[in-house]
Amino acid sequence: MTWRDGKTTAERGYGSRWQTARKTFLSRPQNALCVMCKDKGIIRAATVVDHKVPHKGDSALFWNTANWQPLCKRCHDGDKQYVERNGHAKQSIGPDGWPIKPASASPAAPKGEDRARGGPFESSGRFYS
Repeated sequence: MTWRDGKTTAERGYGSRWQTARKTFLSRPQNALCVMCKDKGIIRAATVVDHKVPHKGDSALFWNTANWQPLCKRCHDGDKQYVERNGHAKQSIGPDGWPIKPASASPAAPKGEDRARGGPFESSGRFYS
């Protein structure tokens, strides 16, 4: 049994006060885009306020805005749930078949460099040394 079993949405904290706070948070320019999409180089509007650390009924953690992040529904219901269940993020694979690091994991690679491997590439995408 989990902390939320048998409770309504409002009893779990997602009542009118939350809806107002959520709307205010997402209306701020810095919270307009999904942070997980942004890390992948995708621009998608945020529609969900996610708790970075699951609050599990802890009211102080629930209302701590430093624990909030803007996500799109797709990332919230997919990638974020995967992380919470498995303890790590899915590995993104690029069109060349190599892993792609999120943009936030390292500084942007110089043109002609692959972030996952850190090496120079020809315009064809083949590795050379």
